[in-house]
Amino acid sequence: MGVRVKKIVARQILDSRGYPTIECDVVTKSQVFRASVPSGKSVGKFEAHELRDGGVNYFGQGVTKAVGIINKKVNRELVGFDVTDQNGVDLYLKTLNSKGNVGSNTTLAVSLAMARAGAGNKGLFEYLKKYTKQKPNLPIPFCNVINGGVHAGGSLSVQEFMIAPVKYKSFGVALENIFEVYTLLKTQLISKYGKGSVNVGDEGGFAPNIKKTSQVLDLLSKVIKRAGYEDKIKIALDCAANEFYHNSKKKEYYLFDGKKVKAHKLSGTYLKLIKKYGIVSIEDPFNDHDFKEFNYLKEKSGIQVVGDDLLATNVDRIGIAIKKKACNCLLLKPNQIGTLTQAIDAAKLAIDNDWRVMASHRSGETNDSFIVDLAVSLGAGQIKIGGLSRGERMAKYNQLLRLEQEHKKLKMARW
Repeated sequence: MGVRVKKIVARQILDSRGYPTIECDVVTKSQVFRASVPSGKSVGKFEAHELRDGGVNYFGQGVTKAVGIINKKVNRELVGFDVTDQNGVDLYLKTLNSKGNVGSNTTLAVSLAMARAGAGNKGLFEYLKKYTKQKPNLPIPFCNVINGGVHAGGSLSVQEFMIAPVKYKSFGVALENIFEVYTLLKTQLISKYGKGSVNVGDEGGFAPNIKKTSQVLDLLSKVIKRAGYEDKIKIALDCAANEFYHNSKKKEYYLFDGKKVKAHKLSGTYLKLIKKYGIVSIEDPFNDHDFKEFNYLKEKSGIQVVGDDLLATNVDRIGIAIKKKACNCLLLKPNQIGTLTQAIDAAKLAIDNDWRVMASHRSGETNDSFIVDLAVSLGAGQIKIGGLSRGERMAKYNQLLRLEQEHKKLKMARW
């Protein structure tokens, strides 16, 4: 007889932005297994909806209704359940959500905690392999060094300027070199823009008051060159174009660097930036319905084009993108879909169609490092977990360091 659920208990805690989120415990006869869920600020319309309380407490952002659903209904239904039956648990949670809006935050909290219980004292990524059925690796970290868009208070259109160590055999060495670039960048920002320029945004990147994309890219290129890593560390962007896309009186345009531009002209701008700065990856360069322009940029640039809001970790959306050849990389966010197995299904569909997968945190994070073990178990190859500051981001980097030390057979992914 397998290990059974004795009790499921949830509570309201706060995420890295100070907003309420859910923490869930799965209690067995001998142990307690815990997981918590993140929340996004830049939220696409196709992702699953969270359940929030409304009303006056926490300006309506509380999650006590979701906590109540877990502590009463879910606990009642899952007591006695085999903790290793992830498929059965997630099917129940998916069905529960489909019958009434219980929220992706509600279902994911239970789903992740149950996976931890299923793993027990075995390593989490090793346990997850039986569901992912992939060869594990240590993913390339895409480190957020400059925040813009809704993740910062400045006027930059692009939401994330990232650096990616694409030619490394050791995660530890890659992280050390990222640290050097991050630290040199901090020094240069202070020198050029003053001490206020190194305040950090929601995801740990610096948030300087710079207005133009090219200014940031010039600075980043110089810092990487000064560090001596031109051939090993490359630049990547998360544009989050939904945030600067406008559709007014049937006129569609993007407000990019303070100028109104049509989608095709914006493609031209991206292509120039890609060529000039050697950008290797670009995420959500257009709004979440423009499959055609995604395809055009992918074909013309030849680089990695990542779908986030466009795909929302949803197999139906991914299927459309595959058919339209719109992307070649999925941004994987489990809270966009609601359960662990649905997220894995989305990743496997991408992998089966020769796409890459970039596992991702959210702007409102917790210290839970589940996304790291999931990325490793998927052999995802890439992960986005923020800048080298803020405890909730460092929790993920530190987990990768532990896994590299503890599992000598894990190799860094190849670009």
